[in-house]
Amino acid sequence: MEVKISRRSALGTFGTGIGLLALPHLIEAGESPLAVKQPHFPAKAKHIIHVYLNGGPSQVDTWDYKPALAKYDGKKLPVHLPTEREVGVALPTPFKFKQYGEGGLWCSEIFERTASQHADKICVINSMYANTPNHEQSMRLMNSGDERLSRPSYGAWLTYGLGTENQNLPGYVAMCPGLPVADSSNWRSSFLPGIYQGTYLDTRNDTVDKLIANINNSRLKPAAQQRQLEFLSKLNAQHRELRQEDTQLEARIQSFELAYRMQMEATDAFDLSRETQATQDLYKADTVHGRQLLIARRLIERGVRVVQCFHGDVQPWDTHSGLAAGLRNLGNQADPPIAALLSDLEQRGLLDETLVICGGEFGRTPAIEIPIGGGKPTGRDHNHHGFTVWLAGAGVRGGMSYGATDDFGYQAVQNRTHVHDLHATMLHLMGIDHEKLTYRHSGRDFRLTDVHGKVISDILT
Repeated sequence: MEVKISRRSALGTFGTGIGLLALPHLIEAGESPLAVKQPHFPAKAKHIIHVYLNGGPSQVDTWDYKPALAKYDGKKLPVHLPTEREVGVALPTPFKFKQYGEGGLWCSEIFERTASQHADKICVINSMYANTPNHEQSMRLMNSGDERLSRPSYGAWLTYGLGTENQNLPGYVAMCPGLPVADSSNWRSSFLPGIYQGTYLDTRNDTVDKLIANINNSRLKPAAQQRQLEFLSKLNAQHRELRQEDTQLEARIQSFELAYRMQMEATDAFDLSRETQATQDLYKADTVHGRQLLIARRLIERGVRVVQCFHGDVQPWDTHSGLAAGLRNLGNQADPPIAALLSDLEQRGLLDETLVICGGEFGRTPAIEIPIGGGKPTGRDHNHHGFTVWLAGAGVRGGMSYGATDDFGYQAVQNRTHVHDLHATMLHLMGIDHEKLTYRHSGRDFRLTDVHGKVISDILT
């Protein structure tokens, strides 16, 4: 008598870790969904590294110089816009600003190393704006194009549209020391097939086997593992034959296949001991953020399409209080590794094919925040009306600022740039027409930019 075993039962009985669940030939019918696909037109960029300053960095204390704030010190500003909390008088920046590079790019001492070494490679967009002053909604908007619902992240859209150059590593990796606000919705695939979801790495862990659970198989020798996986392949094929339309099942099998292939490739990619001591020192690889950015370079060097590096987990840049000391400390953590990343990418010839993005989900108010329950005000509230994001690398005009906020840094007033416009531009640099990259779900065609977005052509080479 023939006995059919459910796939769940088979995996529970025979599986011995994520690395043992599938072989490269698990999907026998059709091309891998991560196979390289042709862009809509010739691309300037092949990869994206997104340095996410988690919590909303203050634009008026970093890249958006507003000397008029000093004139209003201790006075009410002539402009007031609704934000999350009550604000009071103007708060001038406690940091020194200078101009850098041939373009005279303004930057404060918070990012002095990045600006002094790379101002002529950077395009600073000072006229960004979003829809709401709340972290969860604005982070979803920045990473997924919709603040209300969990939609596919831009990294998922890009791997769906372009695939990835290395079939032995994920196409999209998200690194964070813990989980940020809105957690996995920042890198989720949502209604896109699950294989396009970002692979999350908890970078509080500093060794390969801790970064990726079960990456090493200590129970079986390779020959025995091969036989076991061939058997599981047959069971999966039988199970799939009865469920041809189950895309979640297909994605799950694909993810297991990728996990098997990662056993060798990931061990190499995440092993920073293979870097010279000079390179590790340059990145400050003994720190979490430095380690993330060095891993990011190693990943895009191996063909990974999109890498996000979250600086901190729960909003370290959310400076409601202690602005002066807090921002100085954050700059000391973030600035040297960011400068190192740009230098390293350029030296290796990778900056010409890599788009580097740096910023958060919104900015901060130029007026001081009134603390809830009293106390001395020492910080800034959320500000989605105007903030800064900068770009560098493939296809981006360096040494320039684009757009402007008002005299106080409160609201974007010149060349206003919505997050949808940023996404349209990112896709354009990767060779994708944002209006044509669609996926049909629930009876309608969806896209990353919904019905919005225009390419910021003035910042492109």
